[in-house]
Amino acid sequence: MNTEFSKQDAEKVGKVLGAEKTSFEKDHYRLKITNHEEKRILVLEIYPKTELGKARGMLVVVYTGNSHLQLHNCTGYVVSEELAEVTFVAETARRLSGLVVERGASCSLYAGLNRELISSDFTQLGVEVMLSGVALSLAEEILGSGDSETDDE
Repeated sequence: MNTEFSKQDAEKVGKVLGAEKTSFEKDHYRLKITNHEEKRILVLEIYPKTELGKARGMLVVVYTGNSHLQLHNCTGYVVSEELAEVTFVAETARRLSGLVVERGASCSLYAGLNRELISSDFTQLGVEVMLSGVALSLAEEILGSGDSETDDE
C-alpha cells in the first residue's frame, strides 16, 4: 500500500464484511463480524503502523473462538464485494502470504507462497496447491514487481 490504512479503508472493509461494529481503539481499527446462523464471531484488528521488531509496518490480526492469526508487514488489501471477502497480502521479492477474511465470520491463511504460483496454469496444480494460488490471485493487481527486495530462504 502506498498510503497508510485510513478510517475510510476501515469503513470500506467493514461494509464488505458486514461488520456489526467498526471502531478505532487508540492505535488500531477493530471490526466485529458475526455469523448468527453458524454461531461464529470473528474480530479483525488492523494496526496501520506498529512496531514489528526493528521496523514499523502494518499488522492484521484475526481472533476467533478457536484461532489467533497474524499477518505481519501487510503491504495491501483487496476488497471483493462479489465474494464478500477481503484479502490482506504481505509480499517480498519471492514470497506472498495472504489472510482472507469472509463476511460469514471465517478466514483462511496462505503463507510463504512462491509468487509465480498466482499466475500459474491452475489446471496443472494439485487441488491442495491450486486453492492458495486462486485465493491470492485476486490480489495480483496490487502486488509489486517482485524484484525490489530480497528474501531470506
